[in-house]
Amino acid sequence: MDAAITAPHGSDAPVQRLADIGFAAARALLARHALVLVEVAAGEPIPGSYWGDSEAGVIAHEVYARADTPVHSLLHEACHLIVAPAERRASIHTDASDSQAEEDATCYLQILLADDLAGVGSARLMADMDAWGYSFRLGSARAWFEHDADDARAWLAARGLLPQAPR
Repeated sequence: MDAAITAPHGSDAPVQRLADIGFAAARALLARHALVLVEVAAGEPIPGSYWGDSEAGVIAHEVYARADTPVHSLLHEACHLIVAPAERRASIHTDASDSQAEEDATCYLQILLADDLAGVGSARLMADMDAWGYSFRLGSARAWFEHDADDARAWLAARGLLPQAPR
């Protein structure tokens, strides 16, 4: 298995949260991919959240998050919608993963998109992924991304989902 996600460590894990970067930049990034970021009030359950707690949720073309939602969670769930074929996206609710190849592509794309959020970046996102409980056969998100993600990159490229501009 290339990338896997174990149950999150919990709300006290030292990861970057939406409150740290604000909703505006995340909302603009998602809008570029025809997604809507729906802000959920503090303490309210997040609709479409697979893991519960502060984890982002997905329903069709909407990504749900609170201020305490980890940035990596928001990007991961958004990327599940981005990589899903349009005909399937509309029916997605909570569990967005279709295959291991799609899961790997989602992880790869979330790392790329982190560079589009000021104050986040791919290095910080990969560290947060490791802290939260993603597991990779090479031991870290960075090692996987740099040395073992050719299949994820190829999957994205075959579908025209890799960013066109150099990063």
